Amino acid sequence: MRSCGVLMHITSLPSPCGTGTLGKEAYRFVDFLKKAGQTYWQILPVGPTGFGDSPYQSYSAFAGNPLLIDLDMLAEEGLISPDDKDMELLRRKESFADFGQLFSFKRLILAKACAAFKEKADPAQTADFNRFCRKNAWWLDDYALFMSLKYFFKQKMWTLWDDEYRLRDKKTLEEYSEKHSDDIEVWKFMQYKFIRQYRALKKYANKRGIKIYGDMPIYVSMDSSDIWASPEMFMLDSDRRPVKVAGCPPDDFSPTGQLWGNPLYDWDYMDKDGYKWWISRVQYSAKLFDLTRIDHFRGFESFYAIPAGDDTAEHGEWLKGPSMKLFRAIKAALGNVPLVAEDLGFLTDDVKEMLREAGYPGMNVLEFGFGGDDSGYLPHNYVKNSVVYIGTHDNETALGWYKGLDKTGKKRVRKYLGLKKDSTDGEIVWGLIRTAYSSVSEGCVIQMQDLLCLDNSARMNIPSTIGGGNWAWRMKGGECTPGLAKNLKKLAKTYYR
Repeated sequence: MRSCGVLMHITSLPSPCGTGTLGKEAYRFVDFLKKAGQTYWQILPVGPTGFGDSPYQSYSAFAGNPLLIDLDMLAEEGLISPDDKDMELLRRKESFADFGQLFSFKRLILAKACAAFKEKADPAQTADFNRFCRKNAWWLDDYALFMSLKYFFKQKMWTLWDDEYRLRDKKTLEEYSEKHSDDIEVWKFMQYKFIRQYRALKKYANKRGIKIYGDMPIYVSMDSSDIWASPEMFMLDSDRRPVKVAGCPPDDFSPTGQLWGNPLYDWDYMDKDGYKWWISRVQYSAKLFDLTRIDHFRGFESFYAIPAGDDTAEHGEWLKGPSMKLFRAIKAALGNVPLVAEDLGFLTDDVKEMLREAGYPGMNVLEFGFGGDDSGYLPHNYVKNSVVYIGTHDNETALGWYKGLDKTGKKRVRKYLGLKKDSTDGEIVWGLIRTAYSSVSEGCVIQMQDLLCLDNSARMNIPSTIGGGNWAWRMKGGECTPGLAKNLKKLAKTYYR
């Protein structure tokens, strides 16, 4: 069905505690989407962020980010005091998202909440927590132990831990787990509260006709419980160091390529065990989200492998991935899971054939369509089975992108949109929004920054860079106005979305 939605990560919501949460502002945003005639709220990966604060570099492929836990809700449960001194320190971080500093405060508060829960919980609440831990033990036990050890080793990457911990000596881990059981339980409690708050928000959204459109990174971080606990699934040497890492080859946008640094999967190993880990991952994602975007979909057909230790992506090679064998296994185990393929970039005929056979919607990005040639990213080339964006979290905002074009490029855009030379910034941006809405693509998702006509100071991420404001943009309170909702609803009705 034709539908529309808004892309904004939960961390970008307004909040007095430094980053958006699963609290009242998230519920208000759902109400805004409902009034605006939207169907989807697209968010970025919700895992605990690690290196560079990127949601695509998470400590776990299954855990939720404790920063998203709303503390006011915990206060309402009587688990923390609103006057806690650490709460006051958090509230001083209102104007920007300094994730690392924020979590240093929040971890202490959540540890207090865990202690209060153990003291105050009635038998039904205790049973619910224990049931959650048992049901999710297949990933939660390793994750909680990993995070406890990470702080025990002063947040060093696990590859720098003492060998008996790095190589998972059974006796050593058993002794540590017994000695630090309370700390490990705190990490489990964080996940318990995350999932309870998240599911309550999703239930609220779904009741109002809003679906959560999530995101699944193709790769996992080297500094993650997944690789520490299951090194056999990845291209590592006998000392558990990466042999080759992920990235993209050089192109016109990046002369030295993109060096992501994630370890690569040992697809032969995964094939032999029937892709069990991937099936579990997709199944878990399908419970979290109503629709899931698979990042870097072309990497399943063939992936770019860069020698570990290289400083750039210039000397990598393309290796074959599992292609349809993986997706056939997923379908056989789970049925038709709603997925969207991030199929941007250089696509070979083999990748196109994989997408066709899989049947997932692909993606179109308007910003990519206004080069000198007809690249395929303009609406007259779209097919119905796709989702259209002006830009994603990795691109410039619509206004920032347009302002960066030369005179010829700006003229080309205005001509395609049917706008005059003296068109205002707002007219340009809303012309792009209208063009996306009117396209044949069954899905249409617009970044919140573009709905607010913001420039590149509000850009979410610049790929292959660290810091510099990446992932830190936050919407101000009151910007989801009735007028904005009215304009969006009018577009949705006009173009049958």
